[in-house]
Amino acid sequence: MAAKDDLGRAGEDRAAHHLTTHGYRVLDRNWRCVQGEIDIVAEHQDVLCIVEVKTRRSDGFGHPFDAVDERKRQRLWRLAYAWVKEHPEVGRHRMLRLELIGIIGAEPAVGALEHLVDLR
Repeated sequence: MAAKDDLGRAGEDRAAHHLTTHGYRVLDRNWRCVQGEIDIVAEHQDVLCIVEVKTRRSDGFGHPFDAVDERKRQRLWRLAYAWVKEHPEVGRHRMLRLELIGIIGAEPAVGALEHLVDLR
C-alpha cells in the first residue's frame, strides 16, 4: 500500500473514532459503487451523515477542506442517495447531511482534526 493510502486509512480510522466518541454510530466505511466512494456513513440522532475525510501531512498544499469544492459536494450527494437506495431499511425517510473531517499531521492519530457539520 502506498504511503498516501496509509495516511488516508489512518485519517479515516481517526475520523471514525472521533465520530463515535461524539455520539455517532458508524454504519458503513469505504462504501463503493460505480459513481465513487463514501468514506464513512454514520447516524447521529435520527440523521444519516455522509462523512468525507481528508487527511494531509501539512497544509503546504492547502487546507484539507479546500479539496472539497462544489463539484465534489454534488458527487457526495449523488453517492448519498445511491447509498440510501441500496440500504432502504436504514436510509428511507431520514434526513441526510454531508459532513467533512479534515486532519493535518504526519501522524493522523494525533494531528489537528476539524469537523464541519452540515456541509452545503
